[in-house]
Amino acid sequence: MNDLLNPTSEQKRPLADRMRPMTLSDVAGQEHLLGEQGVLTRLVRAGSIGSLIFWGPPGTGKTTVARLLASQSKMAFDQISAIFSGVADLKKVFEKARMERAAGRGTLLFVDEIHRFNRAQQDSFLPVMEDGTVTLIGATTENPSFELNAALLSRARVLTFRSLDEAAIEKLLARAEALEGRLLPLDEDAREALVRMADGDGRAALTLAEDIWRAVAPDEILTATALVDVVQRRAPIYDKGQEGHYNLISALHKAVRGSDPDAALYYLARMLDAGEDRLFLTRRIVRMAVEDVGLADPQALTVAQAAKDAFDFLGSPEGELAIAQAVVYIATAPKSNAVYEAYKAAMQVAREHGSLMPPKTILNGSTKMMRQEGYGTGYQYDHHQPDAFSGQNYWPDALGPQSFYKPVERGFEREIVKRLDYWAKLRKERSGGK
Repeated sequence: MNDLLNPTSEQKRPLADRMRPMTLSDVAGQEHLLGEQGVLTRLVRAGSIGSLIFWGPPGTGKTTVARLLASQSKMAFDQISAIFSGVADLKKVFEKARMERAAGRGTLLFVDEIHRFNRAQQDSFLPVMEDGTVTLIGATTENPSFELNAALLSRARVLTFRSLDEAAIEKLLARAEALEGRLLPLDEDAREALVRMADGDGRAALTLAEDIWRAVAPDEILTATALVDVVQRRAPIYDKGQEGHYNLISALHKAVRGSDPDAALYYLARMLDAGEDRLFLTRRIVRMAVEDVGLADPQALTVAQAAKDAFDFLGSPEGELAIAQAVVYIATAPKSNAVYEAYKAAMQVAREHGSLMPPKTILNGSTKMMRQEGYGTGYQYDHHQPDAFSGQNYWPDALGPQSFYKPVERGFEREIVKRLDYWAKLRKERSGGK
């Protein structure tokens, strides 16, 4: 009892911190990155890791791996968070890195939540990455394609960290038991529930384990029901990284596409109740709006995006109603995949004929030489033409006009059909009936 009331400085440290891996081989999960033939293993062997972006959910080892890479590469390690840092902080970090480089030592700069930096702040990394002042490792839980600017992405390789599977969580718990010198006081069902509660997050698993050891009485063995009472957290209905996750999001999408708002709400409620990532859900709902409703109701995309913004503003649980509202709106909207099919068809033709040059008529004659070559010659500015329509050709001569977009006679696309018919009629008239 005295040991519990007067813990050592080592015992005061959180279990997750005490169990932080000391080598890359100790990291749980991420075999695709750290296994014998993993991407990071190969980079370490090559002796140069280059700048990287670590993309993945919390508790998957992004920070730990960055620290270990710095240690293994004999580089100075500096860490900042984009949440708490500004331009002045970045300048200090870069100056410190320049001093390290002058002393013959490189710096690995780890930037947590890098997507929180705005475009100008992200651009500030470019010079120090290019001249070797820092090797940047940015960590983000958001899709880098959407959240990071192209210039930064072109200079850094994106590596995806995956949620830990059940085997990796079990490995962590076994290591924790070995470190503590005692087993978790759980029956078989409770242990399985604990693994599910961690939901692929290694840090969460260790925090839960620590809470259990603190809470149980001597010789007490928790059942799954008792475990929920002790840690005040439910096990998710399904593992977000496994089959149930994909089954339910598929069911939600199909119900929305099939214009059944009640079934859509049922599957949405199941996913929310299971703790599904709300950002994942809002992204999928935006996709439903553009794939299955499209221009039959252009407002569907606006509603879906607004739901994401509303949730960001309100948080859980209040913001979840905005997500439900978007699901009902999209499920009840007129449906069209005409844009989706047109995009696929255009992409196919673009891949087959991607080297064809547009007609010189519609290209800008920016220089004297280009104008001499015919760039821009004969271009008709549509706003200066009758009906603001010239009817001129915009297709590569070797390809000729193509038809990809075929709107349906539903919703707003009925109006688009009329517009396209109108442009086609004018185009025929302007081309002399051809």
